[in-house]
Amino acid sequence: MRSSRRTVVTTLSALTLAAAALAGCGSGATSSQASATADDQASATSLSGELTVFAAASLQDAFEELADDFTAQHPDLSVTFDFQGSQDLVSALAEGSTADVLATANTSTMKDATEQDLVGQSTEFATNVLTLIVPAGNPAGVTGLDSSLEGADLVICAPAVPCGEATAKLADELGVTLSPVSEEQKVTDVRGKVESGEADAGIVYTTDAADAGDKVESIALPDNSVVNHYPIAVTKNAAQAEAAQAFVDFILSEAGQKVLQDTYGFGAPASK
Repeated sequence: MRSSRRTVVTTLSALTLAAAALAGCGSGATSSQASATADDQASATSLSGELTVFAAASLQDAFEELADDFTAQHPDLSVTFDFQGSQDLVSALAEGSTADVLATANTSTMKDATEQDLVGQSTEFATNVLTLIVPAGNPAGVTGLDSSLEGADLVICAPAVPCGEATAKLADELGVTLSPVSEEQKVTDVRGKVESGEADAGIVYTTDAADAGDKVESIALPDNSVVNHYPIAVTKNAAQAEAAQAFVDFILSEAGQKVLQDTYGFGAPASK
């Protein structure tokens, strides 16, 4: 698990803000506005303690940055993550592990969590698509999901994993048969094997390919309709329900969406 926390100094107290507003104008309306401003600032710093977030492995870099931004607004709060395959996160919750927020890389795993009464209402916050990656320099000369993969060491996600479920849909839609040498439990493990050169090719999300930088090369896939939808929800056993909802709201906010889309390459939620 990783913990993310940033502390900021508040330069004006709520009383100072209210007093300044009253000094500027003696009207009742202005007094109400100053009071609202004071209440808003108090609310912004009222969250405290530790928030635990279970999130799909493909969200790691993005969520860690978002947590830094979130805790900058709530300096008394820290965020601890567990980044795993979505199916493992749901299993962990079902087996008694505690978390305040669950974010998965597809709707079917969130549906499993909902049917087991592990989470409340979920909301889609991002989308993602697949790509083919090879190690830098493409030593095996892979050109796509074609005969160039014959004799090459291909790694993909296991079928139970969101990226593996998407890979199976992709292969079916394109009418290709994949012969992987291994099936991994999370997409970051697929990426890691390609980055290290242990594998000649791997199917991952486009966001993972971007995170890998110059360690890999991406090979565009044929046009297809396979898209993974990412939902997020507050868990039913959340010890930090207020902070959990605030975190979910931040992910869905304009600022959160900007980080996900502009910095890390996630697609917008389908509902937007």
